Amino acid sequence: MTALQAIILGIIEGVTEFLPISSTGHLILVSKLFGIADSDFTKSFEIIIQFGAILAVVALYWKKIFYWKNPSLSSGPTVWKKVLTAFLPTAIIGFLLYKILKNYLLSNSFIVVWALFLGGVFLILFEIWHAKKITEKIGEISYKKSFWVGVWQALAIIPGVSRSGATIVSGLLMGISREAIVEFSFLLAVPTMAAATGYDLLKSAGNFSFSQIHLLALGFIVSFIVALISIKWFIGYIKNHSFISFGIYRIIIALIFWIFIIK
Repeated sequence: MTALQAIILGIIEGVTEFLPISSTGHLILVSKLFGIADSDFTKSFEIIIQFGAILAVVALYWKKIFYWKNPSLSSGPTVWKKVLTAFLPTAIIGFLLYKILKNYLLSNSFIVVWALFLGGVFLILFEIWHAKKITEKIGEISYKKSFWVGVWQALAIIPGVSRSGATIVSGLLMGISREAIVEFSFLLAVPTMAAATGYDLLKSAGNFSFSQIHLLALGFIVSFIVALISIKWFIGYIKNHSFISFGIYRIIIALIFWIFIIK
């Protein structure tokens, strides 16, 4: 992997992390397009730079995260208890399936393409069917709903599924408003990716060379900066648009890679 490739992958991660199009899936397919060798470092790179994008949530939502005593500024401790409730099933499933994820799923472009395609079809059908206007706010999300959002998020262990897509759709299905579930999904990403990155570093950091650490830092920083812009755009977009365009995009990108790239 070159520095330029690390920058491009960082940009792709920053753009796609919060959109329902699977950042991990895009990283895997673009790495294949670049001819980047499949290795433990490449897989760690794909995991770790996601945390760079997630830190953009902390930067943009720091008042909601840290201002516990002012309800007008903070999501409040109750919301964070629900976020941790949602994190629990993801943490358990992710821990149990870590070896399968890193050794098999993160190197399988066929799974990515099929997950992108089927997920695109699902998003389109979901938006056509789901026309109900809902007003349930983030503070009104129950612990039970929080737990099931976490279960749905665990589906994103399959590259191409999309963590944000799974959590947002699950919330809409359970009657949570679009704005509330998007914000909840953003907050849930913080402990999820912090744990994934920390666990991967614990397992792999000792094997990285100095040049590889440089590439990790480069991708991490780029993904953080780009994600700041992507989050703001996405928040504005969802107020007046459905996810049908994302579904169409997923289908198109899956077909392009299936026909021209994957052999």
